[in-house]
Amino acid sequence: MPKLTYCGHSCVLVESSRGNVIIDPFLTGNPKASHKPEDIPELSAVLITHGHADHLGDGVALARRDGAPVVATFELATLCQQQGAEAVPMNIGGVAEFAWGKVRLVQALHSSSVQVGDSFVYAGMPTGMLYTAEGKTLYHLGDTDIFSDMALIGRRNAPIDVALIPIGDHFTAGVVDAVEACKMIQPKVAIPIHFGTFPPIERDPQEFARQVADLGGKAVVLNPGESYEY
Repeated sequence: MPKLTYCGHSCVLVESSRGNVIIDPFLTGNPKASHKPEDIPELSAVLITHGHADHLGDGVALARRDGAPVVATFELATLCQQQGAEAVPMNIGGVAEFAWGKVRLVQALHSSSVQVGDSFVYAGMPTGMLYTAEGKTLYHLGDTDIFSDMALIGRRNAPIDVALIPIGDHFTAGVVDAVEACKMIQPKVAIPIHFGTFPPIERDPQEFARQVADLGGKAVVLNPGESYEY
């Protein structure tokens, strides 16, 4: 049974019998992070939804530490390779299978770039990621607004055991649209992410959980450092 640990913002560590992966490892500089990079166990892979600093974070350093590949869009993976990380370049719609699990990249409505000095380097399309291990599928939406194809993603990849849904508004969907996303995806459990880290994204995750429950769904609110087995 995989165990998900919420490390704050959009970062999750997933431990399973297949291996350990981390998604969007923004730890250094994250005021709400529950872990430092040195607290993260040995990784089989680093999954990154898009290039913004609050998602790429410590990804390259962790990948180099463990000889673990960065899995991301072609452009972002290549940028990580140029910094000395192993990488698996992918793109939206693609599926790749590994000893530690299966990854599918899907679209997200956002932007993606890596800041280099005073400039921004294009980092490919932003993505959501479906990660499957031990027969269980987790859908990390990345940073996104709602879009109608979430219903198709949910249907084509069912059952989705856990959906990690941004609720912070301002840069992504807010609570109301995150609930609408949950209606379309139909996960067994929804977990809110990307909220409370900085003032512009202060939102009430319990309100999200209440609205999901009112629709007959299930939401679990995790504080940084808390875990959920699925």
